[in-house]
Amino acid sequence: MSASGGTRAIVAALGANLAIAVSKFVAFAFSGSSSMLAEGVHSLADSGNQALLLIGGKKAQREATPQHPFGYGRERYIYAFLVSIVLFSVGGMFAVYEGYEKIKHPHQIEHWYWPVGVLVFAIIAEGFSFRTAIKESNELRGKLSWSQFIRRAKAPELPVVLLEDFGALIGLVLALCGVGLALLTGDGIWDGIGTLCIGILLILIALVLAAETKSLLLGEAAGVDDVKRIETAIVDGATVTGIIHMRTLHLGPEELLVAAKIAVRHDDTAGEVASAINAAEARIRESVPIARVIYLEPDIYSEAEAAKGPDPDATPGGPARPAEH
Repeated sequence: MSASGGTRAIVAALGANLAIAVSKFVAFAFSGSSSMLAEGVHSLADSGNQALLLIGGKKAQREATPQHPFGYGRERYIYAFLVSIVLFSVGGMFAVYEGYEKIKHPHQIEHWYWPVGVLVFAIIAEGFSFRTAIKESNELRGKLSWSQFIRRAKAPELPVVLLEDFGALIGLVLALCGVGLALLTGDGIWDGIGTLCIGILLILIALVLAAETKSLLLGEAAGVDDVKRIETAIVDGATVTGIIHMRTLHLGPEELLVAAKIAVRHDDTAGEVASAINAAEARIRESVPIARVIYLEPDIYSEAEAAKGPDPDATPGGPARPAEH
């Protein structure tokens, strides 16, 4: 997996979650706290999620085959979508069910120092994992806000780890509040309420992840900045006078397909057009290195045809744009 896949953040989160899961299950065994059980399952689900992300990154590196000529880059999107399903079902729904049961049949927490100690340890460990994910993300997000970065990132691993770690930290605080209120009031119903809140939080995060990874699976275009660089690289003003229409598609986080119909002069020879296309492809790859699959189709630009607007029955292309003079 490339550096932009956030492998370091995934490994840090995996190590932290495995250690936290063990400690939470031990605390549950000694205290009977439902918040500890829900949090233990949450951490176990998170550990499985990080393993899925690593597997997806490994599978995405396979070479293209005749059956899959564009490679396996989208494997990373598929495994990220599986993460959202696991987080929703194993993490969220289990916590909601456990919280409901504990609210309906509350009981006092025994050996309070176990859950409190584990929660403090878990907050420190998750904080370390979250810090690593933030550091890795800052190298990529530039001037984007955090919400923009999560929505626009083409590599799914970092947004997944960020949201998981953020949800884990909030969930730990909720668990600590639930356990604390149950101890202060002597009423175990607060432990169940804390568990229920954890479940709702996990479901909301899972829905956000599912929506984002679904968009990536359907196929997203290049970012605005990359599209501008590609357009600038295509037109040379001599042979290639303009772009009639263009489409881009991410085949994977670090692999972009570019397809464009370009305007050439009516009196250019085939050799001149071929040379211009080769030069344009070289400029595109230099400007946007992830543009690895490029198809440029030459055509004679017609102002009369452009004035008619886009043809809804034509190959996707959108409105024709006039050549730049």
